[in-house]
Amino acid sequence: MNLLVAFDALMSERNVTRAAIQVGVSQPAMSAALSRLRTLLGDPLFQRSADGLLPTARARDLAAPIAQALQQIEAAMVRQPAFQPETASLTFRLGLQDYPTLVLLPALLEALEKSIPGVSLNVLAFNDRDAAVDLLDAGMIDVAIGVLPGNTDGRILTRPLLRDEFVTIVSTDPLAARRAMDLASYLDLQHVLVSPEGQLHGLVDQALAQQGLKRKLALTLPQLFAVPAVVARTNMAATILKRVALQAQASHGLMLFAPPLALPEIVFHLIWHRRSDSHPAQRWFREFIAEQAVDL
Repeated sequence: MNLLVAFDALMSERNVTRAAIQVGVSQPAMSAALSRLRTLLGDPLFQRSADGLLPTARARDLAAPIAQALQQIEAAMVRQPAFQPETASLTFRLGLQDYPTLVLLPALLEALEKSIPGVSLNVLAFNDRDAAVDLLDAGMIDVAIGVLPGNTDGRILTRPLLRDEFVTIVSTDPLAARRAMDLASYLDLQHVLVSPEGQLHGLVDQALAQQGLKRKLALTLPQLFAVPAVVARTNMAATILKRVALQAQASHGLMLFAPPLALPEIVFHLIWHRRSDSHPAQRWFREFIAEQAVDL
């Protein structure tokens, strides 16, 4: 049992010293446990790298079953007190990409203010989708909301939270905007690309490339916030998510069109670390976030 606990901590922390602290043993004791696990299972389990311990395929296969077994044992032997949010006084650390900051955060804060005044939020922004995993691994946030990261092996858990579709926004001035937004009119315009990860092409460009077409990019931005204002003051167009466009439409005098090409739906996920999965307060917070997202 101690070896399984050690394995679970190593999978969670990807660092021998931090795993030892989590379990409450010395660093040499954790190293000895890893050595015994390797002998017992006939596999290296973890390989050292610049980013910490990387699990082998065998370790990834074992991660979920061992974690579930330990959680079931803990639930059977330790009765955790129910979390009482109405009387709680604590701060949750929330990692957000631009979209959920604009679309979900105001509703979340309104709901907290009305019913759970003792709970506050510490929000940390991130752009690169995989940065959520780094922040969770480091214990800097309790939960993240963003596009599904690429490396969600056993220690990172997710659930779909928000879905949205793309629309194209233009100011009321461009001549092309006064006609139907067909593909020819779309390609005549100068475009703004929102690329949080700094790429020079996005989903629109990929869809156009499949037809042997290319749009004219006038501006690439890592942030979503500035796009409606830029479009309102220029003859540029931007293809962004619909909820963001609707929020900006009235204040910036924008026109909205369905893009003249097929684009996928975008899904934003609730993302958390397995080590906090069964914590009563953390579980309540995740469910509270999900409840607010349902109403959007």
